Amino acid sequence: MKRLRRSLLAQYVLIILFATMILPISVTGLSIVFYNTLYEGNSDDRLYNGTDLEQMWHRTAKSLEQATEEEIREKFHQLKLVYTNANLYWVDVKGMTRVTFPENLPVRKQWKATDAIQFMKDHRGMTADPFTTVAFLGTEGKHGFIVFQLPRSDMESPSDKLREQYNFLFPIALLAVFIVFILISTLFFYRIRKRLLHLQEAMAISDQSGVPSPVAVSREDEIGRLELSFNRMVQEVEEGRLRQLEEEELRKELIANLSHDLRTPLTTIRGHTYRLHQEHLSEKGMESVKLLDEKIRYMDGLIDNLVSYTLLTTGKYPFYPEKIDIVRLVRTSFATWYPIFENLEFTMELDIPDRQIFWQADPQWFSRILDNLLQNIHRHAADGRYIAIRIQEETLMLEDHGPGMKSKSSSQGVGIGLSIVSLMMKEMKLEWNIQTDTNGTKMTIRQKQRSYQNEY
Repeated sequence: MKRLRRSLLAQYVLIILFATMILPISVTGLSIVFYNTLYEGNSDDRLYNGTDLEQMWHRTAKSLEQATEEEIREKFHQLKLVYTNANLYWVDVKGMTRVTFPENLPVRKQWKATDAIQFMKDHRGMTADPFTTVAFLGTEGKHGFIVFQLPRSDMESPSDKLREQYNFLFPIALLAVFIVFILISTLFFYRIRKRLLHLQEAMAISDQSGVPSPVAVSREDEIGRLELSFNRMVQEVEEGRLRQLEEEELRKELIANLSHDLRTPLTTIRGHTYRLHQEHLSEKGMESVKLLDEKIRYMDGLIDNLVSYTLLTTGKYPFYPEKIDIVRLVRTSFATWYPIFENLEFTMELDIPDRQIFWQADPQWFSRILDNLLQNIHRHAADGRYIAIRIQEETLMLEDHGPGMKSKSSSQGVGIGLSIVSLMMKEMKLEWNIQTDTNGTKMTIRQKQRSYQNEY
C-alpha cells in the first residue's frame, strides 16, 4: 500500500478522479451560494405558479365574504407585503371601487357590467401581462368582486431566475475544471520530465575515467527506482573499471617480467651461438648453429612484438606524427630486406614513382609497419618466391604468391605482428585492406585524409 501511494500511476489516477469529482461539487456549491445570497429575503409563502395564485385568491375571497372594509384593507395590506409589485382592489356590488393597493392605483372609480366583462376579456389568457385573477365576494357576487394583478416578471421562481441568470456557470465551471486539470497534469508531467532530463544529463556527463557520476534519489517512485538502478550500474561499471585497471597493471607487469626473464637466457644463448659459429664445425653443425641463430632472432622479435602490443593497447607507445615521405621510407625498408629475399630467390618487383608523396604519420611507426609486413611475407609466403611493392594513385600495395592467410579481415591479422600493424594503422588513420586466397595475398594501404605531394 505504501508503495502504491508513491507510484506515479496512482498519483495520476488521483488527479483524474479529482477532475471528475470537482465538477458536480463545484456546480452544486455555486447554486446553493447564489440561491442563499440572492433570495434570502423571500418569503416561503409566496406563490409563483398562475394556478396556485388563482386558487389562493379564491380562498382569500371566500375568507372575506362577511368581512368589513377595514378587514379587507388589512388583508390586502398583508398580501401587499408578500407581493410588493401586485395591484389589489375591491369593487363593491354597486360597481364602486372601494379599496386599492397601492392607494394611487389608476383604476376606474365606477364600474358597469359591460366594463367588468370587457376587463375580464382583456386580461384573460396565459400570456396576458400582468397576470390577473378575479374572485367574487359572497354568493354570486353579492358583495362585489376583488382583483389581483401581478407582473409576469414577478412570477418567476428564484430557481428559475437563478437558472436563467447563471446558466453560463456550468460551462464556465466545466472549463475551469478542465483548465485546472490541464495545469495539474502539466505540472505533474513537467516534474517527471525534469527528473528524466536530469537523469539523462547525468548519463551524458562523465568524469576523466569515462564513468558517469551517481544521481541523488529524490523519491521512491518509478523514476526513483530507475535512479537507483542507474546508481547501481554506475557502481558496477566503476568497480569493473578498477578491476580492469588492476588486471591491466598486472598484465603489463607480467609481460615486462616475462620479457626480461626471456631476454636474459636468449642473450646468453646468442653469445654461445656466436662462439660456436667461430669454431670449426662440420657442415651439419654449421646448419644447426645457423638455424639456432634464426630461431633466437625469431624469439627476440616475438618478445619485442609482445611488448609493443602491450604498449599500444594501453596507449603508452610513443606516437609522434609528422609529414613524412612514404616513397623514401618504402625504398629504405625494401633495401634492408632486399638481400634476404634475394637469398631466397624471390622474384621482386618494385614500382614506386620518382616523386615525393607525403602522409601524416609517425615515421618509426610506419617503418615498423613495413618491417612487420615484409617479415610476414618472408615467414609465411616464402613458398611463392614472389614479392611486389607498388605505389599507384597514392596507394601503397604489397603482393605475394604465398598460400594465403586464414583470416580475410585486416583488423584480425594472422598473428601478433599483424595485430600491431592493425593498431598502428588505426591510430594513424590509414585504411588497410587485405585480399587473400590460396594463390596469394594483396595488401593495400592508403591515407584517409588528403595527401600532400611535391614533384622533383
